[in-house]
Amino acid sequence: MRLKWTGKALDDLARLYEFLAAVNKPAAARTVQSLTYAPARLLEQPYIGEKLEEFEPREVRRILVGRYEMRYEIQDSTIYILRPWHTREDRQLC
Repeated sequence: MRLKWTGKALDDLARLYEFLAAVNKPAAARTVQSLTYAPARLLEQPYIGEKLEEFEPREVRRILVGRYEMRYEIQDSTIYILRPWHTREDRQLC
């Protein structure tokens, strides 16, 4: 399995950092680092996340990382990180 971040996911990380850094730069860095490292466990257990039926036939799943949700999609031997966001955000994703 390979892990790839979509452009939108990378944009989300930058947006989250900027939002949090305005208040606390060290906390912003820790949060982004946590979100960056979390998907590595998917390489060994790609189906660990909850499957999101509304995206069928796509294999879209989600994991929680603290107070953040990360959606990802499995396609062949690649895991695409689609979008990370705070669970209090109201987002239309994927």
